[in-house]
Amino acid sequence: MPPGKAGLTERLRDILYVRFTDHFASFPAHLLATISPPNPVRRLAKVLGYTALRLVGNVFQPIRNPEPLHGAVWLYVVSQNNYEALRFIGEALPDSVLVAGQSKEIGRYNGAVNRLSLRGKILYYWQFPLLLLRLKKTEGTRAWRFFDLIFNAVGYYEVYVRALRYYRPRAIVFANDHNDDSRALLLAARAAGVPTAYVQHASVSTHFPPLAFDLSLLEGQDALDKYRQCGPVRGRVELVGMPKADAFLREKNQRPAVQRVGIAINTLDETEAVAAALTFLLREFPTLTFTLRPHPSDRRDFRFLAQKHPQLLFSDARRQDVFAFLGEQDALIAADTSTHLEAVLLNVVSLYYRFGPHGVTDDYYGYVAHGLAERAATLPALAELLRRYQHHKPLDLYRRAAYYNATLGTADEGHSQQRAVRLLAEWLDSAR
Repeated sequence: MPPGKAGLTERLRDILYVRFTDHFASFPAHLLATISPPNPVRRLAKVLGYTALRLVGNVFQPIRNPEPLHGAVWLYVVSQNNYEALRFIGEALPDSVLVAGQSKEIGRYNGAVNRLSLRGKILYYWQFPLLLLRLKKTEGTRAWRFFDLIFNAVGYYEVYVRALRYYRPRAIVFANDHNDDSRALLLAARAAGVPTAYVQHASVSTHFPPLAFDLSLLEGQDALDKYRQCGPVRGRVELVGMPKADAFLREKNQRPAVQRVGIAINTLDETEAVAAALTFLLREFPTLTFTLRPHPSDRRDFRFLAQKHPQLLFSDARRQDVFAFLGEQDALIAADTSTHLEAVLLNVVSLYYRFGPHGVTDDYYGYVAHGLAERAATLPALAELLRRYQHHKPLDLYRRAAYYNATLGTADEGHSQQRAVRLLAEWLDSAR
């Protein structure tokens, strides 16, 4: 891509790929507001806060990395989930280091990752007015509606190109392919000639960007089929199963009936609908134990539910691993979350129920369509399904997940980490 002004605009458009999709624009108002305030004055306030705390703050923040980054294999993470998805590679490859952007929130692993300086990011904000005007021509009103997200993304690419040319990492392994900073590093790696690999860490969607890594380690045929719908698949692809599930596949739920039910929600689910469902279920099933698990990024206060329903248990997703949570359940009720797949892998009953009438997603990951989860359109229908499994839970539910986990039922079942590390090591040797 030429380095002129059009190149700058097209590159930022690529970095912000998911932000300009119809799917993103159709998110419920309450969810979009947590990402980008609807009021332009508040968006401006967010920009000013980012400028003071991140752009200027990063300039004065010292960076003391515990590990050398020169010539290493970088495991790039943008979240706590990413860290947990790539940690096994860091333990298996001696020349690998976990890396995140300066000030990036990595949850309980904030102090365990090396940091890439973003001090120079502030030098590239002369581009912002030009980029906003050019994106307004191609994206229309969405450019103004999400100008704060455009502002945040400026400078990532340029800073990362400079970092890559300075550190010359052997390769970069990603667990996220659609966040703005991840995409900026991917494009920077391509410009700097650094090989890239991708390890899928959660179910994917047809709304994701086209797969564009030199090596992609996907969990199963479902992911590959979806990425083919996103656009041309670049590079080599291998199906390795689900590395993060290895340690838990030997602990499949063998209880013959449902006694404990987990309810996993995310920020798309409406508070009122969640509360109504809990009231209904606790009344209908007084002998069952219910546990509510909000998504780790959900900042809503659910203490009112604890006060209203003292018997309701809670799981803190920021502290308890999802597989540890599912290991305590016999059934899962959730809407659009990859927790359905993780539940079925452990032979936990998976029931799909939408908490609210929002039109953003319906069977977003295709779990109902492919027979992984069973749909309940109403609370009475949900109760009927749950009542059926309350009396008898099959011991072979996990077989439903074979389309999503390529190693299920094979000699590699429970050994996805070893398979992934072996393929990565072979690829790194060939890329020398």
